[in-house]
Parts: sequence; C-alpha cells; structure tokens
Amino acid sequence: MQRLGILLSGRGSNFLAIAKAIGEQRLLGAEIAVVLSNVEDAPGLSAARELDLAAFAVPSVGRKRAEHDAEIIARLHQHKVDLVCLAGYMRIISPAFVQAFPDRILNVHPSLLPAFPGLDAQKQALEFGAKVAGCTVHFVDEAVDHGVIILQKTVPVHDDDTVDTLSARVLEQEHIAYPEAIACVLSGEYAVVDRRYIRRNPISAAEDTR
Repeated sequence: MQRLGILLSGRGSNFLAIAKAIGEQRLLGAEIAVVLSNVEDAPGLSAARELDLAAFAVPSVGRKRAEHDAEIIARLHQHKVDLVCLAGYMRIISPAFVQAFPDRILNVHPSLLPAFPGLDAQKQALEFGAKVAGCTVHFVDEAVDHGVIILQKTVPVHDDDTVDTLSARVLEQEHIAYPEAIACVLSGEYAVVDRRYIRRNPISAAEDTR
C-alpha cells in the first residue's frame, strides 16, 4: 500500500476527490497517510478529520521558508509518506523539499501548461483569448509549474465564460485528473524521456495499482 501525504491551504476539494477515489476503489493500492496545511484553520483540515485521517496544521506565517519546509518534511517522513500530493497548497516549496522527495511530489495546475503558469490561470486564459482551457497534473521540480507533465484534461472556452464559470469546469476535470495521475505514478509503468512522460502499458487508470 502506497502512502500519500496531502498538502493544502484551503478547502481541499482535490484532496476530497482523491479520498473519494480511494473510497470508491477507483484508486487502488493507495491510502492517505496524513494531511498537512500551512493555514491553521484551513477547511480541508476539518474535512480530513471528519474522515478520521491524521491532519495537522503547520503554520507558515512569520516563519522562514527553510524552517517551515523542514517541519513539513519531518512530518511527511514521520508518517512514512511515499508520494506527496499538493492539493491547493499555496506556497512555493524549497529546493530542499523537492530533493527530499525526488520525483515523488505531484501538483495539479488549472491550465494546460506550459500556458498560463502561476496565479489566476483562468483570468490569463480569458484575457489571452484561449479557445481551450484545462488542467495539468505534473511532477514538481525546483521551478514553478515547470515539472514533467503526467496528464492533462481539456475543456472548451465559451464566448460567454467568466473566470468563475470557466474555473468551475476546469475544477471538475482536476477532480478526475488527479486520482488518474496518482494511479499512473504509483503503477511505476512509465518512463521519463527528456521532458516526456511515457506510459509503458497504457491500461486504464483504475487498473494501474492492482
């Protein structure tokens, strides 16, 4: 059983999508070992506790990044985490954090990377006039929204879209994409060639961790 460590800063909707996928046996061979947040009253922590999961706040306000990340890393090691999943974690993690879990940190970003990295991805997409938007699940490296892409999901951009309507449709796809990507990674059935993530056995995500 592979142990997941979830990091979040807010309501944790992607965390809940992962937990639901595990509960419905759509994400096999995985369990959530711990949920951590840099925000003491993050709703996602309350949601985790309601699911009887280990959940802890590690506040970041007023602390140096290196010091805060060191505590997060220690907590993840304490709970024997195999794969770290950033689920709305609104902090840039340090190189030391990346090096502590090499190729074992995932993030979901609400755009089709490399387009529209950083904050306000849907606002960027609308202002640019994009006709297709979506989300990307990728490995985390030392640059922001830069790591190797595991999978992407797309949605059309409608002429009457607002940031809110487009974001809502993209979020629906994030909830599908993240559990699928976790299954792909945990299967081990892939190779990374240059920047390309290549599946060795392109079977369904539900079968990946059988």
